[in-house]
This record gives sequence, C-alpha cells and structure tokens, in this order.
Amino acid sequence: MKNWQDEIKWDADGLVPAIAQDHKTGRVLMMAWMNREALSLTAAENRAIYWSRSRGKLWRKGEESGHVQHLHEMRLDCDGDVIILMVEQVGEIACHTGRQSCFYRVFENGDWKTVDPVLKDPHAIYSGHPHE
Repeated sequence: MKNWQDEIKWDADGLVPAIAQDHKTGRVLMMAWMNREALSLTAAENRAIYWSRSRGKLWRKGEESGHVQHLHEMRLDCDGDVIILMVEQVGEIACHTGRQSCFYRVFENGDWKTVDPVLKDPHAIYSGHPHE
C-alpha cells in the first residue's frame, strides 16, 4: 500500500521545504524544513512541526515562544517538492526577530530595506535561545 508521504520528493537529506502562510490573509510567514516524522506529526497534531537542521531535532513551532501555528490546510505542489501549510499564527508573530513574518525586508534601490516593525522584543519572547 502506498504511503501519502511517498508522493513527496525528499531531498538528499530526507527533507522537504515547508512554507507557512496565514490562512486568512495568505501572507507568507516563514519557510522551514520538514522530515517524514515532522510531516507525520504535523498532520496528526494539526500544528506545524518542523525539522531544525541547526539543532538536528524536531522543532514544534511555538514550543518556547508560545507562537504556535495551528494547521488549517496542507498542500503539496505539482512537482511534489514543496509543502505549503495554511496556518493560524498564534500571537501574530512567526519570526524569531519578533516580527509577523520572516520576510520583512524588501529589495529597493540595490539594497534590502526593513519594512515591517518588531511587534515584540525577541529577548522578551525567548529565554534561552536566540531563536526557535
């Protein structure tokens, strides 16, 4: 019997990129990586769970910050190599910098310009780690 995860084109490290979008506005909040276990747990728990490459372990989004992503819908692209998670972002903050989105810089006149405000000081969000 075919497993639904077999339709995913995993990279050489057994990972697939996952893009989190706000389910109401469609705004791209962040991109992270998932392995098979993270994807299975995301589907089972209806919350975003990623694979942290830097820490080499599962990362339950919001486990430290409280900024959990509740899953509303999961989609796979036509090539089977990118996943989109339509989520409800608790606290309206997805980025470890304290911003709504990790995509807060816009390219203008040959440089990256910060266009989104910090909603909460990262030091007030995280006790022991610089980011999740």
